[in-house]
Amino acid sequence: MIRPHYLEALDRLGVLPELAAFDPHVVGTPPLGLDLPASDIDIVCFAPDPDGFTRAVWNAFGTHAEFRMWQRIAHDRPVVASFAGAGWTIELFGQASPVSEQYGWRHFLVEQRLLALGTGVFRDAVMAQRSNGMKTEPAFAALLGLVGDPYQALLSLEAYSDTDLTALLVDKGFK
Repeated sequence: MIRPHYLEALDRLGVLPELAAFDPHVVGTPPLGLDLPASDIDIVCFAPDPDGFTRAVWNAFGTHAEFRMWQRIAHDRPVVASFAGAGWTIELFGQASPVSEQYGWRHFLVEQRLLALGTGVFRDAVMAQRSNGMKTEPAFAALLGLVGDPYQALLSLEAYSDTDLTALLVDKGFK
């Protein structure tokens, strides 16, 4: 079965309308055009009331195949839910922080900027790393020569201007 475009899948499943009260934002590889056949669709949400988010997610998606939900103990104890539908796995992340402050959203914006400023060669290099099993943030960090924790290193690029990001891409041979 050929799975539909990620937006069509979300539409079929009614995911974004069901999560509208939680300011849902789609992040990750599908909207970046970096998805692989096994990629999932990640959605970050503002959930200042974890119990309310849990109830809403359970009521909306609890009957979907492979439904699971848990609460992490790290940071602000985000609620995470996962389920399958329309050929995709959907992962929901509900955190008490506004979406604009969440790492998943912030990583996504940096990656989006880098892809927009880079060339097809950069995108191809990221895809090659991902095809070899590397996660997205580590792939970006490795290609850009960022040291230390790849997730934190990528966040360090948030404050870079487009000119600075372009210079980094040029320095690494991607522009």
